[in-house]
Amino acid sequence: MRFNFSTHSATPTTATSSTAKANGSEKAASQPLKKVIEADPDSLDSVISNPHSYPITIVPNRPTSFYGITPNGKAFQRQPSCRSRNFRPGSMRRVRRRAVFKNGDCNVVQKHLQRRRVRFLQDMYTTMVDWQWRWTLLAFALSFILSWLFFALIWWLIVYTHGDLEDLHMPDNQEESGWAPCVSAIDGFTSCFLFSIETQHTIGYGVRTTSPECPEAIFMMCFQSIYGVMSSAFMAGIVFAKMTRAKQRAQTLLFSKHAVICQRDGCLSLMFRVGDMRKSHIIGAGVRAQLIRTKSTKEGEVMTQYFTELEIGTDDSGSDLFFIWPMVIEHKIDENSPLYNLNATDMLQDKFEIVVILEGTVESTGQSTQARSSYINTEILWGHRFDPVVLYNKDLQAYEIDYARFNETTQVDTPLCSARELNEIYKIQEGFRTPASPSIHSGHSTSYSSGYQSPGKQNRLRWQLSVPL
Repeated sequence: MRFNFSTHSATPTTATSSTAKANGSEKAASQPLKKVIEADPDSLDSVISNPHSYPITIVPNRPTSFYGITPNGKAFQRQPSCRSRNFRPGSMRRVRRRAVFKNGDCNVVQKHLQRRRVRFLQDMYTTMVDWQWRWTLLAFALSFILSWLFFALIWWLIVYTHGDLEDLHMPDNQEESGWAPCVSAIDGFTSCFLFSIETQHTIGYGVRTTSPECPEAIFMMCFQSIYGVMSSAFMAGIVFAKMTRAKQRAQTLLFSKHAVICQRDGCLSLMFRVGDMRKSHIIGAGVRAQLIRTKSTKEGEVMTQYFTELEIGTDDSGSDLFFIWPMVIEHKIDENSPLYNLNATDMLQDKFEIVVILEGTVESTGQSTQARSSYINTEILWGHRFDPVVLYNKDLQAYEIDYARFNETTQVDTPLCSARELNEIYKIQEGFRTPASPSIHSGHSTSYSSGYQSPGKQNRLRWQLSVPL
């Protein structure tokens, strides 16, 4: 509880003691003091609603909106800000434009290609397979409709030049006139169109037939039948190829949302997880990882897209996987790794991208497939470890995979220094703990391991760890 002696006046409380004694009697007569017993404010709202309970002096020149109250006496509503609440000066991270999206598509646009259309038309089959489905289905429908119309026009020209479309040679008058048409039951372009469909797809309703009167009609019937078989096989092959592409099988191959860096057996390791949603496994599965990073040569050439192969594997089986459940792929950051000199701060500030590729043969179809993904520097969690997702279910008597925890990680104690600095610290510790055998040569004193370094350097390296040694 606090006793607050206040008046109805808004007179500032910074007056001198002499002025207060001179005018004390008048103010006491006109504005008597009130004794108020109130609870200490425990929230900002209670302080704002009762300005007289402030234990500080309020500067009267500032507007009331500065203290959370509008001139109307209502609570001040904070305007939405475009700046994130997590923003801190100096905490902005440089994000690299990725070359491979998370879904595996390559972020590449080509321009200034010479004779592009001609080259693509020369490989028409691959071009149509690479089309989007709407364009493939449109080409599939147009290939039949246009061929029907084209051959219908040819049939109309054949019967027209033969004279089958004259009034006396119409199907209703052919018995009276004794006229032998090229194609029976043809009375216009519509009937020619229907006969074209029947011929191309060998429907054969039995009403419209060719006769030996026109050799050109016999030749055209054979040609259209052959064309119909070829066009149907070509378009069916394109649709089948699109449905069985390796890209479609790759949709059920999963990569973890983030990669992690933590210690395994005393060494820093970069890890990511891969999984397969289907029961039909990937035969001969292999995984690769490549680092895309800017590199400067000794001659001063700057290569902005320099690829470096990363040595990866799972457990002790290498990069070849027995892919029956989700597996964690590990890249050990050692002397041969391009990440050997990067610490946690450099990992956030540097610009690079790690492209991961999973290849294998689909068990059900026998076709090769490839799934891709990538991780930029901001998608690598330092000091995290993947949670296990494979557990044995005693009720089902089988291994159970929980894909809800596929992207889950746990934060673990991990040094913030680079792998090179961590190895130097381990060498210093080894020099302190394991002295070398004393020399027996005469005239020489006992010597210790050459790994000993001064305590000052050890302390400097010790500060680069996030946890005590």
